[in-house]
Amino acid sequence: MSAKKADAKPNVSAEELMGHYREMLLIRRFEEKAGQLYGMGLIGGFCHLYIGQEAVVVGLEAAAEEGDKRVTSYRDHGHMLACGMDPKGVMAELTGRTGGYSKGKGGSMHMFSKEKHFYGGHGIVAAQVPLGAGLAFADKYLGNGRVTFAYFGDGAANQGQVYETYNMAELWDLPVVFVIENNQYAMGMSVKRSTKSPSLWERGAAYGIPGEEVDGMDVLAVKEAGERAVAHCRAGKGPYILEVKTYRYRGHSMSDPAKYRTREEVQKMKDERDPIEQIRDMLLTGKHATEDDLKAIDKEIKAIVNESAEFSKTSPEPDLSELWTDIYADQ
Repeated sequence: MSAKKADAKPNVSAEELMGHYREMLLIRRFEEKAGQLYGMGLIGGFCHLYIGQEAVVVGLEAAAEEGDKRVTSYRDHGHMLACGMDPKGVMAELTGRTGGYSKGKGGSMHMFSKEKHFYGGHGIVAAQVPLGAGLAFADKYLGNGRVTFAYFGDGAANQGQVYETYNMAELWDLPVVFVIENNQYAMGMSVKRSTKSPSLWERGAAYGIPGEEVDGMDVLAVKEAGERAVAHCRAGKGPYILEVKTYRYRGHSMSDPAKYRTREEVQKMKDERDPIEQIRDMLLTGKHATEDDLKAIDKEIKAIVNESAEFSKTSPEPDLSELWTDIYADQ
């Protein structure tokens, strides 16, 4: 059932490497700024940062085509930025302002962009998985050749609705890629303590769904696996599972001190496996960029993020009349 992981690096241009570097760095700097705004009290409610996991969504978006859909859980800011949503609109939604993607009423976990085919952000663990299959069902019905990426975590992988969805997706040959972002911890629980099976993707075998495990700290490996998964779906062969082994540097949410793991464990991952540093090293050793080039990119990205933060502070809060809008669909 498994597609073998390729040991050799795929051929990749300097332009592609630079693109991956920019996108991952934008997510990293955006999330760092979001953490600062949360600490200042400008972002309320829940806020789950994507720091450390950038290679997952950047690699898979590189394998997607225009019109493909994505749906995910509450750790969603990185997915929004990777699919091309405006950082200003994302940050303004985090601060609850009208300039946000859901007019300031969705917050961190519940913003959407029909234009970018981004269908949330969902706060209920694993609730987005059957929704992803539903999106894929619509595409199959329409015969438009589109694929849906349904992202969920290692904790959500133990929820019952995931397996109900696997069954229907394989039964109806739905074009959906189930992406398990295995960041090793479900809230405060290590996957080693919560999950008996050694791998999560292999559970799809019971339903006849193929898949593979991917190094989620390597953006090129993720892209390559994503291309295999997408080709499988577009060929009408049904769903595919990618278990992407990644790692979050911060707590589960901003309110989590993450005392269930050591500082040494986190630092070791940062020092040895950081996805952005890996691409940075490739750019420098391959002489595709200089230190000054990369410093200039970082400066440019920081300016974009700072602009989004300023916009999020100055955009007005929703009027009280907005309490009555977006409740029922227009007929």
